[in-house]
Amino acid sequence: MNSSLFDYNIHLADNALILAQRNAEWCAHGPILEQDIAITNISLDLIGQARNFYQYAASLKADGSDEDTLAYLRDVREYKNCLLVEQPNGDWGQTILRQFFFSSYQFLLYEQLQQSKDEQLAAIAAKALKEVTYHVRWSSEWVIRLGDGTKESHDRMLKAINEIWTYTGELFITAGYEEAAVKEGYAVDMTSLKNKWEERIKEIFTEATLPFPATTFQQSGGKTGTHSEHMGFILADLQFMQRAYPGCEW
Repeated sequence: MNSSLFDYNIHLADNALILAQRNAEWCAHGPILEQDIAITNISLDLIGQARNFYQYAASLKADGSDEDTLAYLRDVREYKNCLLVEQPNGDWGQTILRQFFFSSYQFLLYEQLQQSKDEQLAAIAAKALKEVTYHVRWSSEWVIRLGDGTKESHDRMLKAINEIWTYTGELFITAGYEEAAVKEGYAVDMTSLKNKWEERIKEIFTEATLPFPATTFQQSGGKTGTHSEHMGFILADLQFMQRAYPGCEW
């Protein structure tokens, strides 16, 4: 088994799955019905991406694992998602900002991943890019609406920046398996895309009358299994059915 390719797939799958789980917490709690449906649909898109990566990872492992065992039967330290996606939803503004940061990252990632030496990864990226293009547009419009809206909405966006900006740097810090996969031609060197990501953030923040944060300490560790205290609670919800009723099926 190509361990770096397997770990890279798991990393991409975990990112999508954990953010989908977070966004799903808004189901039936969105500010208005239309946006409740929108955030739930984004969750479904992310779950679809996670399934594709998990299925491919399972085929690489070739030990009887499938998408369900990889999603539901691993311990917290085995998850390789970045810290950003596991952070609490907070209010609507914080959820929107987290989605904007992550979707802008995913767009650049999938755009380049289409050129992967691995045909399966390239195909998954091409399909997902169509979905992520909408995610970027939707979240960007909300950042502008809230940032350049009322005093309260503007203040809430400032608070959201203070809460989650420190988790964005990890998106562009490469783990060992990413470096190996890049050398083998499978993965994307995200360090080369950091400037493009920041340009996109600055562009939307300017229109939203929000300040671009000064360089601050950046949290990291999620990509290598060192997670925040929130991750265990996410998995307790996510994995309950499979843990309580092993092998259950719909």
